[in-house]
Amino acid sequence: MGEKMGRVFVVGSVNMDLVIGSERQPKIGETIRGSGFFTNAGGKGANQAVAARRSGADCVFCAAVGDDMFGKILREGLEGYKVDTRFVQAAANTPSGVAVINVVGGNNCIILGEGANGTLDEQSVAACLSEAEAGDILLVQLEIPAKTVLFALKTGKEKGMVTILNPAPAQGFDAAYLPYTDIITPNETESELLSGEKDPKAAAALLAEKVGCVIVTAGGAGCILSEGGQTKAYPCPKVKAVDTTAAGDTFCGAFAARLAKGETKERAIGYALSAASLAVTARGAQQSIPDEEAVARFMRENR
Repeated sequence: MGEKMGRVFVVGSVNMDLVIGSERQPKIGETIRGSGFFTNAGGKGANQAVAARRSGADCVFCAAVGDDMFGKILREGLEGYKVDTRFVQAAANTPSGVAVINVVGGNNCIILGEGANGTLDEQSVAACLSEAEAGDILLVQLEIPAKTVLFALKTGKEKGMVTILNPAPAQGFDAAYLPYTDIITPNETESELLSGEKDPKAAAALLAEKVGCVIVTAGGAGCILSEGGQTKAYPCPKVKAVDTTAAGDTFCGAFAARLAKGETKERAIGYALSAASLAVTARGAQQSIPDEEAVARFMRENR
């Protein structure tokens, strides 16, 4: 009962999301009417940190915000979710990262402005991970500088952490990450870009030859796990999607949290799929991420 559980260390981006819905995307040079504009805290790193915390893990977040109004709001939001923000630095004379999100029919298209995320450096990561221990979980994505990603994965591996790479966005992916990655979690588009295989099961199996464990997330279809020569599909509960923003991030953060609690990959996947399913039933990024109690109730109702 008294066994010490691991912590989740997330190294990644934090953005202010500027969200607007429309019936369709505009063409080049065209102005169309939108509706339901709102702002909310986002960024793949921050979303995953919040998901890990809300899924029951102690979560330490390493990131960079700007020295602007958004930076203050982003940090305070993370603290409100009880994420450890000691390693969220403020970059001087730099705007915070932003994501302009157009939601069409429950799906989203995103334009990123990296801002302070581009300043997150190796020194910041080294300071953060100095507290990590063997068995802790490291979760990294690709919305920060490539050299920072590589340094984080290398450092995590040296410390005996379980290293998880969410290769998003996959453009500019560096194969140098792979030797330091224990688990990789691409979506279907990213798995095709990384493997050249359109079929997600084939992509997962091919990527598993380079990384010990591959989990391809497939939206409403669930996910595919490939490990040790075995490939298995896991369906997810059916829900009515309102906004898919942060669904993948919810899966990654929730999965990391359950691993940190000592659960098997299979149990962690089941929990993470339920958390992601719940997240798409609400609008927004971090505010749509459910807590442990809500996920447990949802899992009981969907047995």
